[in-house]
Amino acid sequence: MSRKHRRSDQKKNLPLLVIGLGAILVIGAVFLFANRGGGDGGGTPAISVDPQKIDYGYVPFGNDKTFKIKVTNTGSGSLRFQKNPFVEVLEGC
Repeated sequence: MSRKHRRSDQKKNLPLLVIGLGAILVIGAVFLFANRGGGDGGGTPAISVDPQKIDYGYVPFGNDKTFKIKVTNTGSGSLRFQKNPFVEVLEGC
């Protein structure tokens, strides 16, 4: 077989190779996204915080106050935070 025929055959097979690799990548991506939430049993998480309100009354500037809160998952799924949780301090509440 001459070089021209070999290159011609290789050029004909190239689109099939590209389509095959593309299909493998798409199937792999579908598999990964379908199994993303694995391990949580498919339930729904729910968060409970105790106490829900903390009232220290008047606190002079420069004095420190501490408190403890209990955060519990009362749902049936795994509780995961998408972003770091934060505490909002409201004046006068």
